[in-house]
Amino acid sequence: MPVAVKPSLTLKRRFDAAPEKVFSAWTEPKKLARWFCPLACDPVLAETDARVGGRYRIVVRGRSDGEEHDVSGTFREVVPNRKLVFTWAWRTTPERESVVTVELARDGDGTLLTLTHEQFFDEAARDRHRSGWSPILDRLVEMLPNL
Repeated sequence: MPVAVKPSLTLKRRFDAAPEKVFSAWTEPKKLARWFCPLACDPVLAETDARVGGRYRIVVRGRSDGEEHDVSGTFREVVPNRKLVFTWAWRTTPERESVVTVELARDGDGTLLTLTHEQFFDEAARDRHRSGWSPILDRLVEMLPNL
């Protein structure tokens, strides 16, 4: 009997910065709080312990409705300046855990970031995350020079 393939998505962005700078934006809580937030939200909390077995948690609040969006997980792999792999689960649906891989590759004088988010519950969840990740990564491109 074939195993059902769960939906996934892959997004890429290029940064005019070294991999070390991009990596620190993902792993230092003060930097993470400045960019990892949709435009219609305000950051509430950003915690990260970027080591295998370490945890992270990000909470943002919607400006229009005041609703809090709370996501957290555990780091499965940490390769400084090259790769992060972590679980991803919303507080409201912890049973729908998925996995995010962020890979950084030197690209001339910049960095190519490849984000792969896998093991979504269904295609609707994948599509919602694509519409969330895209503007968040665009925001990192915009804000990275000031981080």
